[in-house]
Amino acid sequence: MVTVTNVSAAGRDPRRWWALGALVASMLTLGFDMTILNVALPTMAVQLSATTGELQWMADAYVVVFAALMLPAGLLGDRFGRRRMLIAGLGVFLVGSGLGTLAGDVNWVIAARALMGVGGALVTPLALSVLPSLFGPEERTKAVGIVSAASALGLPLGPIIGGWLLNHFWWGSVFLINLPMAALGIAACVFLLPETSDPTSPRVDPVSTALTATGLGALIYAIIEAPAKGWGDPLVLATSAAAVVLITALVLRERRSARPMLDMGLLAQRGFLFNTLAATLVMFVLSGLLFVLPPYLQAVLGHDALGTGVRLLPMLGGLMVAARVAQPVVDRFGARAVVSAGLVILAFASLLGSRTTVDSGYGFTALWLTVAGAGFGLSVVPAMSGALGTLPADRAGSGSGLLMTLRQVGSAIGIALLGSLLASTFRDRLDVTGLPAGAADTAGDSVVAAHLIAEKAGSAHLAASANSAYVHGMTLALLVCAASALVSALLTAALLPGTPAAGPEDPEASDNPGMADAEANARQ
Repeated sequence: MVTVTNVSAAGRDPRRWWALGALVASMLTLGFDMTILNVALPTMAVQLSATTGELQWMADAYVVVFAALMLPAGLLGDRFGRRRMLIAGLGVFLVGSGLGTLAGDVNWVIAARALMGVGGALVTPLALSVLPSLFGPEERTKAVGIVSAASALGLPLGPIIGGWLLNHFWWGSVFLINLPMAALGIAACVFLLPETSDPTSPRVDPVSTALTATGLGALIYAIIEAPAKGWGDPLVLATSAAAVVLITALVLRERRSARPMLDMGLLAQRGFLFNTLAATLVMFVLSGLLFVLPPYLQAVLGHDALGTGVRLLPMLGGLMVAARVAQPVVDRFGARAVVSAGLVILAFASLLGSRTTVDSGYGFTALWLTVAGAGFGLSVVPAMSGALGTLPADRAGSGSGLLMTLRQVGSAIGIALLGSLLASTFRDRLDVTGLPAGAADTAGDSVVAAHLIAEKAGSAHLAASANSAYVHGMTLALLVCAASALVSALLTAALLPGTPAAGPEDPEASDNPGMADAEANARQ
């Protein structure tokens, strides 16, 4: 096993560009999975009779496990071999995908998604941390860009491929597509990627890992289950209290640790804190929107799965284009102005989207989705790179890990909170007058279920009521997004230090592995 952190021109591995291909295959596998499931959720709601809460768990099971295990997984790779852990992560992801393909009910799908989260947590940080050991400073920026592009490529391709699969095969095909991709990644890592490690990295703290997983899991459970059970339900109250206790214990433990996995002390720095807040908020909104939009496009507007995937492209396209042009704009105006402007654009897009009605049609939706994508891209890239630009070199690695973790926490809470708000509003506003009690209860599970009941009962009124109730719930979710983005924009403009963010060509950034990791994740 080789212990190496940087390479000189003389010590470069001649297989490094082939090894980069192995990392690209790994990240492309995960990139597909980021968006391919969202398109499948309405279909799975029909074929698995899943409620909105169960759909939330299908999406959040992956994210919660991913967020809880990403940092300890990265440390395991540093200590015991990054190639070994990458192969293990892809193997776990492959097994989880196989389990999802064969799953026959909701609980097995959720279990499969959680297992895939374990694999994703191993792959993501290690695919980036390998780069400094393969490439010198003058090549590393290019390598980071290629790996980042592979992950970003999955964003637009996921909905299209997922939609095509659902139009031709059963819902399990969205998991089946992962099997050859993961197998290719494993083979590429075995034959092309050299082994590297860093035995001096901090040890994995199993107590902190358990506190992270259980605390975040309890919080998400309370948010998802509250609409159905009520916030006064003893179980919801108990899990909410448990989440507060567990997360508080985690923070106290990490603050007292000499070498913490989650360096909470970094949040005391204004630049890091408010850039992190902006990046986390962007993931909160993005993940929430990707959860609530597919049922609107399929059930309300009547598009098929492939049509839904294609119709998500304006948002993803706006995000990718804005992310590419963000750095030159930062160089001209500074990070504070660009991040604030991106959040204001996001708030405007959400407010515009809240004006959507049942009769608006897709043209209006495409407009505000494109604007939202531009807001995402302009805010998240300079926020992520700006946060790392505030840190000393010896804390860039821990800062990158904290940013990545909080970004996933934002995703999990976005799906849980916005999905629960939508589910609660939909159930309250759905007119089930004249339906038997059982059918009325089923119709309230989701807009897809309501349309199925309406079709069986021949009730055009129920279908119209379901569309109206869902759009109203989506309106409230978008208003929450707008308010959150606007508050974050005001805080950023008022309190973020006015120094420009470090760009990808900054020598300090390119010589700093932690910065390179953060730059890559900012572009994903």
